[in-house]
Amino acid sequence: MMDVTEIREYLPHRYPFLLVDRVVELEEGKFIKGYKNISINEELFNGHFPQMPIFPGVMIVEALAQVSGILGFKTFGKKPEDGYLYLFGGVDKARFKRQVVPGDRLDLMSEAVSVRRNIWKFSCKASVDGELAASADLLCAVKQV
Repeated sequence: MMDVTEIREYLPHRYPFLLVDRVVELEEGKFIKGYKNISINEELFNGHFPQMPIFPGVMIVEALAQVSGILGFKTFGKKPEDGYLYLFGGVDKARFKRQVVPGDRLDLMSEAVSVRRNIWKFSCKASVDGELAASADLLCAVKQV
């Protein structure tokens, strides 16, 4: 279990772009499960359909990428402060099945599929109340900065 204080050690993101509130399960090199609480107080809802607030699909994909980055960092025992970043290399098979709205808890799951020469492939799913909201395969590159 990781709370937001520990999550901030493994992600360089900060408000308003930190999209993982808690990690509830992690097996290094295998998978990670976490979540993001969706709140009406988030700045993006001022512009993303103010009369019918919907959490943007691109932000769901970013939340999945962030949880995947935590898995990568924990697996290799590195942190951003060590001079490393996980950067998007690609998004494949992205599908959106359900709207995510304020009040939802967005459950995030990422499974490490492969890693070759600093390129990770993750199979990811986001759900609300056990119902699939989105899925995607993500490619992330580890970069030393």
